[in-house]
Amino acid sequence: MTQEKISAILAALPHLAGIYKMLGAQGEVLYVGKAKSLKNRVSSYFQKNITHPKTQALVSKICDIELIITHSETEALLLEQNLIKSLKPPYNILLKDDKSYPYLVISWSEDFPQLYWQRGKKVLKQGHRLFGPYPNSKAVLDTLLLLQKTFQLRQCDDSNFKHRDRPCMQYQIKRCRAPCVALVNQEDYRQDVLNAMRFLEGKSSELQQHIAQQMEQASLQLNFEQAAFYRDQLVALRQIQAQQSVYTEQGEADVFALLIDSGVVCMQVLYVRGGRVLGSKAYFLPTTQEQPCDIMLEFLGVFYWQQERDLPQEIIVNQVLPQDDIDTLQLAFVDSYQRKIRIKTRVREQRAAWLNFAQLNAQESIKAHIQTKLQVSARLMALQQVLQLSHMPQRIECFDISHLQGEATVASCVVYDIQGAKKRDYRHYLIKNITAGDDYAAMEQAIKQRFKQIDADSPKPDVLLIDGGKGQLERVQRTLDKVPIDWPMCLIAISKGEGRKAGLETIHFVDGRQLQLASDEIAFHLLQYIRDEAHRFAITKHRAKRDKTRQTSPLEAIPNLGAKRRRALLQHFGGLQGVINASEQELAMVSGIGLNLAQTIYAILH
Repeated sequence: MTQEKISAILAALPHLAGIYKMLGAQGEVLYVGKAKSLKNRVSSYFQKNITHPKTQALVSKICDIELIITHSETEALLLEQNLIKSLKPPYNILLKDDKSYPYLVISWSEDFPQLYWQRGKKVLKQGHRLFGPYPNSKAVLDTLLLLQKTFQLRQCDDSNFKHRDRPCMQYQIKRCRAPCVALVNQEDYRQDVLNAMRFLEGKSSELQQHIAQQMEQASLQLNFEQAAFYRDQLVALRQIQAQQSVYTEQGEADVFALLIDSGVVCMQVLYVRGGRVLGSKAYFLPTTQEQPCDIMLEFLGVFYWQQERDLPQEIIVNQVLPQDDIDTLQLAFVDSYQRKIRIKTRVREQRAAWLNFAQLNAQESIKAHIQTKLQVSARLMALQQVLQLSHMPQRIECFDISHLQGEATVASCVVYDIQGAKKRDYRHYLIKNITAGDDYAAMEQAIKQRFKQIDADSPKPDVLLIDGGKGQLERVQRTLDKVPIDWPMCLIAISKGEGRKAGLETIHFVDGRQLQLASDEIAFHLLQYIRDEAHRFAITKHRAKRDKTRQTSPLEAIPNLGAKRRRALLQHFGGLQGVINASEQELAMVSGIGLNLAQTIYAILH
């Protein structure tokens, strides 16, 4: 019935612009897309040559398709992004990220401004200057280190700055001029801040001329130490400019280079602000039969409307786009952001250098991506031989438990497949209602949570790896016996060696066999990596949970005990531990605490 319904819908699709919504069995929205021609676009999902797993999974769940016809492609683009934001369809996953872009910040309104970085454009105080965005934390940290070495601005927070009585290590390694202890006057420090801002604004030539004048002036005044400081700044800036192969004095642009090679689709995005290349980022897209210009148009729509962006003056692409599509995008920018942004497909001189630079990075990104995939395949094939499996593992899941003497117990599950670490599928499991420190019970609860809802479309592991020894393995085996596992799965555990030294681990099998692999065996390296990744993922969540618990006083959970009474208790007994050790009579002696409330406090704390 569903197939007949879909066929009827496909036959009636119009050759008009609009929005299509893919619906599931319960009427839930699975995917939202836009099309210049709904007939061509929607029909392409049901072709027999679709090979991408995400598209195959989506098509297998489609039970109905809803259409919204629009007057123009611009309306379709804007409506698509609004629907994605409001409906949050599970298959609209391209470019999803929980992080904002990093920015450099200078607290310009302060007497001795601080240099630091943050995510997002919001600043805590007025008068702070933002520079960016940077494509990732590495790019902003590299720039921060460069500014520290060249201009020696303070990075410490205001509290630390106000209470220091001697210079810190940053002064000793010449990355700060120690304004906290008055080793530099406010005028000179302010000049360094201005120079740093000129550098971040891309005014490098003007900055070099200014520093050269300062150096000459300091020499004429016989202040040779200060002149040497300016000389070192000048040398550093000239080295930076020499290393910056794509440098210019003006220009703000996002440069997009699409490259398809060896079955890999890579979109390299280059960020240029103030004439300086701030960095680049590679996006690997699903393999598709679409034309490169269509891939570029779809990516631009997702890139600028599904996440908050710092808009450039220009967008430069390496694909020749139809002029009507360019006009559609430019109108969409005006409608959404009240900004007219030029989209260029043919560029010369400096902009051509930016585009060539982006294409070169795309080539290197694809090479690295392919090499990584080859290495992953080699490791999985080696693991297949070690575990004596009938086929190469397609999905490995590893479980680990993290706690501190039974406090804040957390289980982690990390996933590794033929693409490498699949971080979208990583999961945490909060462990409750067990004896503190019982790792066996914690592992059993995590396994039950993972396998309690397995259906035909759920991802299933070929190898289940447990961080532990024979005891954990036997407990997991008994737990899985109660779960309907209808696919072949290899269950193993990996335990630390003598002295918990890396390289001495033992692999345990459910039939009682034990195996120690050579330290240079690549299958062993793979198991070590997955085990360590599970441990990292678990302990990160455990620490966050533990810290959150410790930031909350147990006194806050007691009814009728307000802030004033809590303060009186802590002052009377000298701290929380004193309150916990006090008897009911001692608690009742505190001002504002009667016998009834004292009994309540004692009962809850004990």
